[in-house]
Amino acid sequence: MATIARHIIVRASPDKAAEVVRLWKQECGPLMRQQPGCLREELLRCREDPGEFISVAEWESEAAIQNYLRSPAHEEIKRATRGLTGMAATVKTYELVAEEAGATR
Repeated sequence: MATIARHIIVRASPDKAAEVVRLWKQECGPLMRQQPGCLREELLRCREDPGEFISVAEWESEAAIQNYLRSPAHEEIKRATRGLTGMAATVKTYELVAEEAGATR
C-alpha cells in the first residue's frame, strides 16, 4: 500500500517566520509525529521566499489522516497556529504514482 503525503503550505509575513519555525519545532511537529500512522513530518522553508513554508507529513493511510483530523492533537495544532496573525495555510494531499527504478523504501 502506498503512503500518502500531506503538505501544508504556509505563508507568513517575514516578521512571523521565526515564530512559525519555533511553533513547528516545539509544538506542531512533535504532536504530529506522535500520531498513529504518521511516518514522518518535517518543515521546509522556501529559499527564495523566506515567508513560505511547507509542512510535509507522510501517512500510512487515509484512515490514519482522518483519525488525526478528529484527534485532540489536531485541535491543539489548530489552536496554536491561530495565534499567528497574518498567516495563511493551504492543505494538499498527494499519492505516489511513480517511483525511481531501484529506489528502496
